Amino acid sequence: MTSSGPTTDLDQVILPIIPPVHVTNGRIPALQVADRLRRGSQVVGRFETSGLAGFKVSAQGRALRVSVSLSTDERSVTGLPGGQPEAGSLPRLVQVRSQGRLRQCVLLRGKKAHARVAFDLSPEEIPDDGLICVEVLDITEGDGVCEEARAAVAERITPDGVAGVRLDKVVFEEPPPVDYDPDTLDGARCELYSLISAGGLANVHRQGARVLRSGLFVVNPVLKDRFGSSGRITLRLGTRAEPVSLIPATWRRVNSELRWLRHTTRKLLHTAAPSVERVISVRDGDLGTPEQRVRGNVTELELDSPTGSPLLVLLGPCPDALPTLESGTAH
Repeated sequence: MTSSGPTTDLDQVILPIIPPVHVTNGRIPALQVADRLRRGSQVVGRFETSGLAGFKVSAQGRALRVSVSLSTDERSVTGLPGGQPEAGSLPRLVQVRSQGRLRQCVLLRGKKAHARVAFDLSPEEIPDDGLICVEVLDITEGDGVCEEARAAVAERITPDGVAGVRLDKVVFEEPPPVDYDPDTLDGARCELYSLISAGGLANVHRQGARVLRSGLFVVNPVLKDRFGSSGRITLRLGTRAEPVSLIPATWRRVNSELRWLRHTTRKLLHTAAPSVERVISVRDGDLGTPEQRVRGNVTELELDSPTGSPLLVLLGPCPDALPTLESGTAH
């Protein structure tokens, strides 16, 4: 055995993965660091609690776009503290970080929620050894998150929300020169684009309005040349009644019918528009009174396109109804 510097002839040579590449297996040698991540064979792995995955990537001095797919399932609930089903009734709010910086936040609600996160890394952010780290942390952990944001969601989210979350896939590729995007996206497409996160998509092919059952949602920093990167975004918020057909034929269904009638009356009177209580930058805190306009049964929320920090949008109570995100328009 010979030795040259810190390596020996017995050291295994780890070949980096070369973009574009889709990583869907946690057993590959290029996944060099797995902290509190149980590696999988058909997914990258499952987090025991807040943790990270580190990949050796051959960037060759280029910028990279990193896309991360996260999800929950029935095993995610058992990963929560106590392992009780009721522990999973609240949504999870987690950070996705890379190279030490907060990139986007994800709200996951339910047992079959999928979420996508996308961010760009500049050549300067990728070290010479090519190690790119993807961290998934609970909102209560790490630096770069203000206490005001943590306090605002403390009673609305599940503690240790990363426990049991699956890391399904990580994609490394060069950013496209120019992305073509429409000026307006419906609520479901806003979430698919990772512009907003409102609980995750049970069906990635769903279109139309996005129901905001958690009473809050996240507006994430946008990618360069992608939808919303031009400076201003208008989010159109509405309400809808819980469908009566989904409620069993008991007193709860009668109560649901009464709520539906009350909500229908409000819509006829054009008083069914939801309200936005606060908009909080995850990094910088409360942004003051949000700019919102009520037009009939729709509230239009005007925001500057987030660049350095996700925004938390907290909604006011909606009696007898569920708030919805109808669409987003980029200006």
